[in-house]
Amino acid sequence: MIRFFILFLALIVVLFGLEVLTWTQAHVILPFTAVLADISVFLIKLFDDDVLAYGKIISSTVNGFAVSIEPGCNGVEAVIILFAAIFSFPATFKQKMIGFALGFVAIQALNLVRIISLFYMGQWNMVWFEWFHLYLWQALIILDAMVVWMIWLRYLQKSRAPELNETPA
Repeated sequence: MIRFFILFLALIVVLFGLEVLTWTQAHVILPFTAVLADISVFLIKLFDDDVLAYGKIISSTVNGFAVSIEPGCNGVEAVIILFAAIFSFPATFKQKMIGFALGFVAIQALNLVRIISLFYMGQWNMVWFEWFHLYLWQALIILDAMVVWMIWLRYLQKSRAPELNETPA
């Protein structure tokens, strides 16, 4: 358990340290965030043609309302926490990669729901937008990472169960 905790903290410090570097922001985070904006607009356009994305900004062509997907709103922090938790825990590399890949998809899928809901909520009511943006969605994204990790731990427990039940000959 101490090994997990030390490795988890080390990964958190290193990954968050890398995330805030100017180079990482310019070459990884901002392009990734722009892709999130493009995917959000693609999904919105399935129902509403009055939207466009430019960079990390999603804008309504009808009323001019726009949201900018800023650091902390792109799910990267939750992904970092999930990565650190999964890769600190004893498991095979394959199990870690599967858990992380599925977790990444789960976090970003929920984050797309978050971005799209905030885009419409901001056009409807700014008080609710601020409350959902600052309190509810932030907590839900981190909770999503935690739930994914706990489901992954459960999967590990079940995959190890046969070897734990074997009796020596």
